[in-house]
Amino acid sequence: MSVTIALDAMGGDHGPAVCVPAALAMLKSNPDLRVILVGDQARIEDLLNGNSDRLSVVHASEVVAMDEKPADALRKKKDSSLRVAINLVKDEQADACVSAGNTGALMATAKFVLKTLPGIDRPAIMAALPTVHGHLHMLDLGANSNCSSEHLFQFAVMGSVVASIIENIAEPRVALLNIGEEDMKGNDNIRQAAAMLSQSNLNYTGFVEGNHISQHKADVIVCDGFTGNVALKVMEGTASLVSHFIRKGFGSGLYGRFSGLVSLPVLKSLRKSLDPRQYNGASLVGLNGIVIKSHGGADQLALQQAIRVAMLEVEKNVPETIHQLLAEQEA
Repeated sequence: MSVTIALDAMGGDHGPAVCVPAALAMLKSNPDLRVILVGDQARIEDLLNGNSDRLSVVHASEVVAMDEKPADALRKKKDSSLRVAINLVKDEQADACVSAGNTGALMATAKFVLKTLPGIDRPAIMAALPTVHGHLHMLDLGANSNCSSEHLFQFAVMGSVVASIIENIAEPRVALLNIGEEDMKGNDNIRQAAAMLSQSNLNYTGFVEGNHISQHKADVIVCDGFTGNVALKVMEGTASLVSHFIRKGFGSGLYGRFSGLVSLPVLKSLRKSLDPRQYNGASLVGLNGIVIKSHGGADQLALQQAIRVAMLEVEKNVPETIHQLLAEQEA
């Protein structure tokens, strides 16, 4: 199956310096992949060194800054690399868009250009998070600070679809992130969403708390974007803290350095398990098209992973599957 990805080559902290090599590496290892690099044509072609196999460049004269307000980017930068890449998806010249650019601008532009799926009020940001038993999927991670019970229900449907087809799980366990596991805990929206999910065809397992995320007590965890983003940043900070103390402990004194040398295989395994690059690529689910958000500071390996996520969602036709499952829930 041939897949065409529109890659915002100007997005993120590194722009073409990372995007172009990542695209070339993915093309080399995936013969059915085609890439459209969107951005400053001169800068992109300088890095291509004549490579053009299954690759094309679409010029965009503007760039959305990482700190730019989403509304300004949407109104004032209609020829930005971010906007042009999304337009390629709308015009069916690309199957998916991948960008490491401004998250708010990407979401606002994608929603404006592609629109949401029937039955979906708001798109959500969904990503894989590491756990003791592999990884789970969590949403929303920052797109919607305030959510109604209906929004949370829609997030659960979308999350269940993605986990099912991406992870090959027949009936993903879906849970709501809450301040306790008891039925009476949480605000009205959380409890109402729980009641709706209990009556649905989803495999809803109840409430989970923040410490349950890493324990993999569910395959999909649903929450509002404010809570999800805070939880995500806490997890990222904790991983950095653990790495800091490990380096500090093994780097202090002769005994510490010797212990570090002996423990090197275990440390390498730990670093691989906590490496955020292998989880890069958050889905903007609920859109009438596929858009993947890469971390702004992604290196080449991380960006390649975001492109893989996009390819898999194209192969599995995620938007249409979400639409079908939502229709079944409402029937």
